[in-house]
Amino acid sequence: MMKKILVVTFILLGFFELVAQGFAGSLEFKYITQKDTTSNVYHVKNKLVKLDQFSRKGNNVEGSFLFDLAANEIKFLNPKRKLWGKQRSETPQIIKGVCNVTKGSATKKVAGINCHEYVVKNVEENTVVTYWIAEEKFNFFIPLIKLWNRKDKQSMYFGQIKGLPDGSMPLMSEEKQLTDGKLLTKLEVHHVNTKAPDDAAFSIPAGYTKFDQ
Repeated sequence: MMKKILVVTFILLGFFELVAQGFAGSLEFKYITQKDTTSNVYHVKNKLVKLDQFSRKGNNVEGSFLFDLAANEIKFLNPKRKLWGKQRSETPQIIKGVCNVTKGSATKKVAGINCHEYVVKNVEENTVVTYWIAEEKFNFFIPLIKLWNRKDKQSMYFGQIKGLPDGSMPLMSEEKQLTDGKLLTKLEVHHVNTKAPDDAAFSIPAGYTKFDQ
């Protein structure tokens, strides 16, 4: 009996350790605007994240960002010119008016993962963003968004949602005009790979020159 208890205890400890470590792997997603669609991939391991942004025509990586969440540091990579440099965190724009946040009762699976609906509306900016948020082990995402300080409304409105569980990340989101429901932007994760990337993925490639701004 004691042996069975010890086995169960070790299994549970391993599970809790996995959750505490957070997600390791890659997430492929598309970002859709009124003009075009781009493909992107997050590579994640521990406190390191690499974002590859692919060219609109073809499968070549057009640019990348390296996020060190422990050091609060962002670097950029330019494969075409073989340059790298430090990326400054942007100063976010001020949101006009008030963002009203509602957690819906609906759920849906995105890339096979159960997500909960959150809606952020802003009448003055004539904008509503619907998020489908996975409340799992994507511990990298909220610190990344805070570090990057992007100026797009999807990122800014996400920051208005308070009290999200650790590890929360929207796997699908749609930005629309409030007045007519016109779609402005859409982000959707379409594939999740749980194989951890090699450490080399988060290093500056050989032959790259530092760009000093």
